[in-house]
Amino acid sequence: MLLVCLRYIKERGNAEDVLQEGFINVFEKLGQFKGEGSFEGWIRRIMVNKSIEFLRKSSPLHRFVDIEDKDDQFISAEDIMSNIASKDLLRLIQDLPPAYRMVFNLYVFEGLKHKEIAEQLGISEGTSKSNLSDARAILKKKIRPNLVLSEMQNA
Repeated sequence: MLLVCLRYIKERGNAEDVLQEGFINVFEKLGQFKGEGSFEGWIRRIMVNKSIEFLRKSSPLHRFVDIEDKDDQFISAEDIMSNIASKDLLRLIQDLPPAYRMVFNLYVFEGLKHKEIAEQLGISEGTSKSNLSDARAILKKKIRPNLVLSEMQNA
């Protein structure tokens, strides 16, 4: 669960604090778990919510960008996962601006749709799509040199 918190919160100490608060919340609400779905998934949702709550309190999340100028091309997940270590990928995700990081994590790792993300973060669906596109563009720019180098080494 610490890795879940670290995907949202850059500083390890803050992520550990959120993790601790999350587990306190888990124990306080343990009686509310109805056995529907996995227990791990239930805990994970609490950790994500606690992480978002922390970020809302500590930094501005809204960034409005004209989505008409966005390029939707991105590197496939297979290319990323096969050519970059998970530790390096986590660092790159942590380096994203907070709004981009949250939308990216909710979309990619939590599997939420833009409508759900917009509702959870209090932003428009367009902003969610724009932030995801920007996050992908930033990651693509940082990852591409590694992919090119890896392809040259494999040739």
